[in-house]
Amino acid sequence: MSNALTTAAAGFGTGLSLIVAIGAQNAFVLRQGIRRDTVLAVVGICALSDAVLIALGVGGVGALVAAWPGALTAVGWIGGAFLLGYGALAARRVLRPAGALRADGADVAGSRRRAVLTCLALTWLNPHVYLDTVFLLGSVAADRGALRWTFGLGAALASLAWFAALGFGGRFLGRFLASPKAWRVLDGLVAATMIALGVSLIAGS
Repeated sequence: MSNALTTAAAGFGTGLSLIVAIGAQNAFVLRQGIRRDTVLAVVGICALSDAVLIALGVGGVGALVAAWPGALTAVGWIGGAFLLGYGALAARRVLRPAGALRADGADVAGSRRRAVLTCLALTWLNPHVYLDTVFLLGSVAADRGALRWTFGLGAALASLAWFAALGFGGRFLGRFLASPKAWRVLDGLVAATMIALGVSLIAGS
């Protein structure tokens, strides 16, 4: 029992160390949390997607994917182009904030469908997600032998805890972002993050 708990804790710590970083997915979840827009669906998609990818990595799928390096290259180009487009939209909100947000921070033109599709794209079109979950976590879990699934469970719980904290905790920042100027600063940071990551993905593909 103690070995299982230790292994799960190791998986939780390893998963958390890989997830807690400034990235496109985290920036999007935080923004949705601050706006209180489709938070449950976004958190659920991110956590469930990570759980699926971690399971694939623990199951040894990483070795099979490595046989087709062209697949990750294609994902890099598509994901990079998507991030550049999303970054451009965020930059547009910085330059033209009027009418984009209501007083409560909700996006007038936004929709649950768009938020869900954007979240799916930011998650599944990012090659770094595969490298972190399928390859890295999968290889570390393999060293745990019979307890590799326990390690994977710990990593999946770390993902769930992080995205829940980021999404549902983001609403408490809303009071500091009540002014249009504050939202322009936030969108500026989001735009810079998305564009930088998009360029790095394309350059590395």
